[in-house]
Amino acid sequence: MSILESIYATPAGKFVARKAGLSDPPKLRRGRVLPTGPVVLGELDGGGIARQTLELLGVIPGQPIVDTPEARIKDDKGRSVPPRYPAKPGAIIVDATGVREIVQLEGIRALLRPAMRSLEGSGRVIILATDASAVDGLEAKAVAQGIDGINRTVGKELRGGATSNLVFLKEGTRPSDLASTLSFLLEGRSAFVDGQAWRVGQAKVTHELTAKPFADRIVVVTGAARGIGAAIARTFARDGATVVAVDIPAAGDALAKVANEIGGSALQLDITKADAGARITGHIASRYGQDKRIWAIVHNAGITRDKLLANLDERQWSSVLDVNLAAEMRINDHLLSGDMPGGLGEEARIVGIASTSGIAGNKGQTNYAASKAGVMGYVWALKDELSDRPITINAVAPGFIETEMTAAIPFVQREIFRRTNSLTQGGNPVDVAETLAYLCGPASGGVDGQVVRVCGQNLVGA
Repeated sequence: MSILESIYATPAGKFVARKAGLSDPPKLRRGRVLPTGPVVLGELDGGGIARQTLELLGVIPGQPIVDTPEARIKDDKGRSVPPRYPAKPGAIIVDATGVREIVQLEGIRALLRPAMRSLEGSGRVIILATDASAVDGLEAKAVAQGIDGINRTVGKELRGGATSNLVFLKEGTRPSDLASTLSFLLEGRSAFVDGQAWRVGQAKVTHELTAKPFADRIVVVTGAARGIGAAIARTFARDGATVVAVDIPAAGDALAKVANEIGGSALQLDITKADAGARITGHIASRYGQDKRIWAIVHNAGITRDKLLANLDERQWSSVLDVNLAAEMRINDHLLSGDMPGGLGEEARIVGIASTSGIAGNKGQTNYAASKAGVMGYVWALKDELSDRPITINAVAPGFIETEMTAAIPFVQREIFRRTNSLTQGGNPVDVAETLAYLCGPASGGVDGQVVRVCGQNLVGA
């Protein structure tokens, strides 16, 4: 800890920081925890799927307060304001799936205004809209994108750790397809996902939500020895998975410790080797049986070799691209080449790790940004190639996450990274892990070809 950071951590340092506008960030609600306050549902004309989905989740929604001129009251300063909720809502869900006209956007405003300053800490704004691909006419398509603008702005205006996210529904989406996404967003598992929008469609195979979605299922996690990878392994194990933890031989002791802690198995492996995919399937077949298959593989392993492009040589360039992108593609090529002992199951989930650096670029990370943007391009392309199979492929794009690696960043720079998002703090490794587990869930079969940012709505690329 630097001298400056030590001073900042003292009561006097915190006092000075607050005077300078650097107040302590809100504590986020995490884990499989629902909001404390009521879940309020606002339904606009043509909606209905939100109510049906909440019924599947066993959530009884409350009535919203709607901002209209005749309903407003005077506050203590004589201003006309919407009436206040009698109890702080834990979440407001706006079902805007029937909205097609510009004038109908007023309904979203009228529902959200009374909630903006009423939500409890770590509250949720969740907007449901119909994807532009499923509506006809220029106005309807423009309106669909307009709702995304509302969502991203609401995320930046909320306080107290509250978040706003938008789910676009593709044609034919059913309540059972939406249930896993709505559950994820309501619970603390989505703590660091804010201001994002992604798409849900009809799953090829449906599954009910369960408390242990990965029971009797094998999940492979690369880069599992420490940091985000270890958190991923622990989160999947918490949800019932048998985890195969993979990392390089040099991390063998740490890898074994994680695997033993969660009752999984360790596989020491350099994922850049040509036979890496075969080594993974061979390990599973020999350890768990010839008939066992992989339910999900999490391509978490990654490296950085940060240099300005003016100082970047071919070795630093290629090593990052090989570990972060090419190795993932080679392993998937092997796993997708056909049914084999220890190979992918029929409904397997494949997930990769992109980055906000891949979305917006970052000084000194040309190689890293190329690899992470490549992960996104790979997800979108492979999704189309697998369109006739119930396998899904998705990715998460983390922002600033508190790890041993980011702890080495100079204090002032680290504080800037932490505070340049809507939640004014860095995320935890478990935030990335929870999002990956949601994407890999059996009930998430309708989420395919998506890249979900876990960044607290970082200004980078927002």
